Amino acid sequence: MMRDMRHDNVCPFVGACIDRPHICILMHYCAKGSLQDILENDDIKLDNMFLASLIADLVKGTLYIHSSEIKSHGHLKSSNCVVDNRWVLQVTDYGLHEFKKGQKEDVDQGEHAKLVRKLWTAPEHLRQGKNMPPGGSAKGDIYSFAIILTEMYSRQEPFFENEIELSEILARVTNSEVPPYRPILNAVNAAAPDCVLSAIRACWVENPDERPNIVEVRSMLAPLQKGLKPNILDNMIAIMERYTNNLEELVDERTQELRKEKAKTEQLLHRMLPPSIASQLIKGISVLPESFDMVSIFFSDIVGFTALSAASTPIQVVNMLNDLYTLFDAIIANYDVYKVETIGDAYMLVSGLPIRNGNNHAGQIASTAFHLLESVKSFIVPHRPDVFLKLRIGIHSGSCVAGVVGLTMPRYCLFGDTVNTSSRMESNGLALKIHVSPWCKEVLDKIGGYILEERGLVAMKGKGEILTYWLTGQDPSYKIMKIKPPPQKLSAEVMEAAANREIPEDL
Repeated sequence: MMRDMRHDNVCPFVGACIDRPHICILMHYCAKGSLQDILENDDIKLDNMFLASLIADLVKGTLYIHSSEIKSHGHLKSSNCVVDNRWVLQVTDYGLHEFKKGQKEDVDQGEHAKLVRKLWTAPEHLRQGKNMPPGGSAKGDIYSFAIILTEMYSRQEPFFENEIELSEILARVTNSEVPPYRPILNAVNAAAPDCVLSAIRACWVENPDERPNIVEVRSMLAPLQKGLKPNILDNMIAIMERYTNNLEELVDERTQELRKEKAKTEQLLHRMLPPSIASQLIKGISVLPESFDMVSIFFSDIVGFTALSAASTPIQVVNMLNDLYTLFDAIIANYDVYKVETIGDAYMLVSGLPIRNGNNHAGQIASTAFHLLESVKSFIVPHRPDVFLKLRIGIHSGSCVAGVVGLTMPRYCLFGDTVNTSSRMESNGLALKIHVSPWCKEVLDKIGGYILEERGLVAMKGKGEILTYWLTGQDPSYKIMKIKPPPQKLSAEVMEAAANREIPEDL
């Protein structure tokens, strides 16, 4: 009887191997897996055409089994509906009731798995318990068919919206409540057409005699086939085209996600290294040290930072520096400068490398220094709103060598006497002033637009006495860049305290 079961929507029975006390059943293999596997795979998009085709196949397979000598399936559920390479659904695990009569329960299965298997069983068979006929009944299959329809349109396991335990669900289904206890259809109502909802409610009524037979179910679901091609081959080709398009959409979606992640990685790398250097490292090109004839370097630190740190907790110091450097980073983004590094309260910038910009490097550094000095005057220390930070800045122009140092946490470092002189310009400066070397002044004079005052001779280690200058501002006729710094995230109490603080005369 099983060997004679041949239908496009019934999985062919190949044979059985008897090896006492075991009987192994061999069925045709369907590469797409079970309907349950497909419904649980979010990567597979099931549109109305897919669902209508799968439902039509399920109806045809069930109709063939009900009209055969086997009469009924008995264990119809989504895991017993398999899909082949052509996206044709086939009903499997039918018949062989005499073989299965002596089948023992799988002792390896947990209690939860045993309860889940009963979610598709009709209430009249649940009440029969172990006395349920091995082949079930045709009306019981109709109830199981309704549960499968709810799975297909909700893409969730049965009763997933009923927020009670499985044992309680089965108990309420078995007890013939009025009205009968069934799955909640909120998700199905949003996705399923009216003919499917009507079929579900008709198929799971409590009284088996009031349920429609599979022929009547086919008539109820006939509107689903409207617009589908009558030729099964053409319909399968259309389904495969949809499946191919779905794969293309999936590939495009994954490609977009990959591009976004790549952009995030590159953005992070560009924050650590100059973009031109980072691009060479990404391409696998070794970055050789490069000599630059003229660049401008900026050094700054906070006067009184040691005393402020001693009166603050480490967390408060870190938060203060983070807020300050976030402000600085937002400002320097508007200039042609590169942040080399920060060490404690020291902040180091350079312009003119790795991309040369003529004499503009001195102007870019001077404008940045002037802007940072103005912005720090309004900066509020979160844990000490009464304190004004006093920045000391030194800038210098000269030659240097730059290159990437290290493999772990590689850094773009500057080397040469220009770096040392810039640092000494800062350490020999004064709070809230921009200390400019004569070499930098010479470049600024060529550019024009900057106001400098002579400071006088300053003794510097390794340089002797040098005539240095203060950068006091920009020529009123020179266009000054207006940039609004990012607001600090401060509590109302801190903002009020900051508003009431007295501004020192030297500010």
